[in-house]
Amino acid sequence: MHVIHVITRLIVGGAQENTIASVFGLREKPQVRVHLISGPTTGPEGSLEPRFQQNPELLTVLPNLIRSVHPWKDALALAQLARFFRQHSPDIVHTHSGKAGVLGRLAARRAKVPSILHTIHGPSFGPFVGLVPNLLFRGAERYAARCTTHFVSVAEAMTRQYLAAGIGRPGQFSCIYSGFDLEPFLSARNDPALRAKWGLAQTDFVVGKIARFFKLKGHEDLLESAPRLITKFPQMKFLLVGDGLLLSRFKEKARARGLAEHFVFTGLVPPAEIPGLIGIMDAVVHLSRREGLARALPQALAAGRPVVAYDCDGAREVCLPEETGFLIPPGDVADLTASILALAGRSDLRQRFGERGQELARERFAVEKMIEKLYALYQKLLTINSGKAR
Repeated sequence: MHVIHVITRLIVGGAQENTIASVFGLREKPQVRVHLISGPTTGPEGSLEPRFQQNPELLTVLPNLIRSVHPWKDALALAQLARFFRQHSPDIVHTHSGKAGVLGRLAARRAKVPSILHTIHGPSFGPFVGLVPNLLFRGAERYAARCTTHFVSVAEAMTRQYLAAGIGRPGQFSCIYSGFDLEPFLSARNDPALRAKWGLAQTDFVVGKIARFFKLKGHEDLLESAPRLITKFPQMKFLLVGDGLLLSRFKEKARARGLAEHFVFTGLVPPAEIPGLIGIMDAVVHLSRREGLARALPQALAAGRPVVAYDCDGAREVCLPEETGFLIPPGDVADLTASILALAGRSDLRQRFGERGQELARERFAVEKMIEKLYALYQKLLTINSGKAR
């Protein structure tokens, strides 16, 4: 079995972590050859390309495969992908992310690849984009769906959204949750030394958020909620993990409102440091209005931390109301404030949510389960193709 994955770029992010875990996990399966094609990785989000330093033969970087729309480079990338597929004759092409998802699938059809899969990590269309981009992205997804053998959704919500948009057919979708190595999170602890490193006292109640500083990520809502939270709990601190184009602007707003001493910014950190940082958080908030299923949510659950999340996309499949945390309407700052206050005031509630969260993480998010389900799906598609050939 020869499988080629395609992704637009290898920034530090959930879709990229999922794809890399799939590549390295599948290569351990018997009689599986796997390769990854990516566009160049640029920007403040960091790069995961160093993961391939020990195995450079697994990765091909295609300079013309860029995130923004660029007709000339897009045409070149399409032709180069099709040529690569013809040269290497994969049994399966498996695409990820918006640009690579469309170009990769069209190129695979040109090259007559037997099975073409696409993982939906998050919708490229929806109410958060303008009318023209929405029509363009939805139209591109519908067109690419014509040459898609099967879709893999990282959350059931993604399947519902795509079907509602007229993309694909019900039998084409499988939900495979994005797995990760649970152990570092299951063993995460509230390390006093790590708290001290970031200027946090043991008596501080730490609200954590892991997200790029970018539009639709909800940092502004947390800032709006902060004054009331601090009035009720003066020792409340906010530990914000991530970098991004809006980081400096957010820092300035926190200073202007006299809240700088309550906000701690880590900037971009290596993924290996995330378990430790979640370990020193008392609660984790996820306020994004556009994300298939944010990796930070199951990571928080695996570390035994309660979550507060906006009810967007796949969040409700992880943030189970009154079981693992509080699920609230997007943009409802009053509900956000009340939910954080409820967690800050009740250690028994945090413990109950945390214990149930770890159970859920073990049930759904072990990387081994993700690899097994992908492998089984690939084998099923190969069997179908071999039957057609006969």
